[in-house]
Amino acid sequence: MGRLYVVPTPVGNLEDMTFRAVRVLKEADFILAEDTRTSGVLLQHYDIHGELVSHHKFNEHETVQQVVRRLAGGQIGALVSDAGTPGISDPGFLLVRECVRQGVEVQTLPGATAFVPALVSSGLPCDKFCFEGFLPQKKGRQSRLEALKEEPRSIVFYESPRRLLKTLQQLAEVFGEERNVSVAREISKLHEEHVRGTLKEVLAHFEQTEPLGEIVIILAGKNVNPDVNPNDTPDANSQLSTLNPQLSMLMGTGKKKNKYK
Repeated sequence: MGRLYVVPTPVGNLEDMTFRAVRVLKEADFILAEDTRTSGVLLQHYDIHGELVSHHKFNEHETVQQVVRRLAGGQIGALVSDAGTPGISDPGFLLVRECVRQGVEVQTLPGATAFVPALVSSGLPCDKFCFEGFLPQKKGRQSRLEALKEEPRSIVFYESPRRLLKTLQQLAEVFGEERNVSVAREISKLHEEHVRGTLKEVLAHFEQTEPLGEIVIILAGKNVNPDVNPNDTPDANSQLSTLNPQLSMLMGTGKKKNKYK
């Protein structure tokens, strides 16, 4: 019997790969990738030359059984997504479920995911939280937000830059414009940024400054008065950039689009 490894990949900085993740990818008989072109860049960087197989949300229903047969036959497979941990707002659940059903061992390596650094850096309570990922784009979006009105824990959303303003406006309408929020973008990249304040303040900021890159929204829960209030920090309504000089060598100036979201 083989084994499936679920392998997190960097959300920004290529140095966020673990030694174990690199070793597993080098030893795997095949690597399942959400986008083979994106994963190919990472694999080339770490001199990994295993068989690369396309496995994404549009074909996973058709490929799951074939993959499980290879694993059941004794092969070692590794599953990666474009960035972060597979299964977290990325393909992975269907394959893992089928492996569990058929007795194929699954091991998930610890590693990068975007929402953890965004949550911990938000200044909002992070001991308990509610992960919502991407909201429905149309049907069910409003009802999902309404269902979260009484949620006391910090709430985590993923969002695209083109929909950020609309989402912040909807959050202000449902939760009130004085609810605290932190918007993180470009986690682990050259121009990582955290914008903290009330929904009204953060919305005003992004109305003046175009949002770029992948977005994580951390919304305060109902009636939460965190020990460290984002509004108590200097320039709470302004962008706070974290620059890592080591990224320059790996990712250039930051002006070119980075495929690792």
